Amino acid sequence: MKESPQLIHEILPVGWLQCNCSIVGDPATCEAVVIDPGDDADDVLAVLRKHNLQTKYIVVTHAHIDHVGGLAQLKEATGAPILMHPDDHWLYYNVAMQAAMIGLPAPRVPEVDQPLQPGDELRWGKELRAQVLHTPGHTPGSVSLYLPQPDKRLFAGDTLFAGSIGRTDLWGGSYEDILRSIHSQLLSLDDATLVYPGHGPATTIGDERERNPFLRGL
Repeated sequence: MKESPQLIHEILPVGWLQCNCSIVGDPATCEAVVIDPGDDADDVLAVLRKHNLQTKYIVVTHAHIDHVGGLAQLKEATGAPILMHPDDHWLYYNVAMQAAMIGLPAPRVPEVDQPLQPGDELRWGKELRAQVLHTPGHTPGSVSLYLPQPDKRLFAGDTLFAGSIGRTDLWGGSYEDILRSIHSQLLSLDDATLVYPGHGPATTIGDERERNPFLRGL
């Protein structure tokens, strides 16, 4: 849990691939955003209830199966809209293909309610704002969310990890695109920016700029 007086932030590693689902809420208004509820929707809902949070948006950073498996149950329980970049719709609505490739049952895929576009700003609570950054490369429609206040936080999906970057050998992936996205969208952020990847531990932009072997020379 990464809380401050102005922010509730809980991270739940969900599903068999331990996708980091983030719940980001305003303790004053009890409005929240849920990012990448890839599975274990009951656990996500339990955290929402613990903090008395009402979900305003469900945000999908990209449409791989391990990031979307809990969408149907969460949407039915909260009524919140699902937001996703349109360039990943083809991947989302072919989730049965993804499931077949890894031998899992296909999750239900409710309709996407709102598109995410670069430059969009999501607002919830009294003062919480998230800027939508289009960061293609892992998938064509991958996005990252940047919260400048109350402290600098980046929800990077599977674009940037501690010491690594997202895979580019899956559907629609591009090594050139992901490096371009990281360079143009993420490395322009302050070194102190906290980075919460789609899997694994948190890091900072400064640490990745200095130590990530994939980013040397960018």
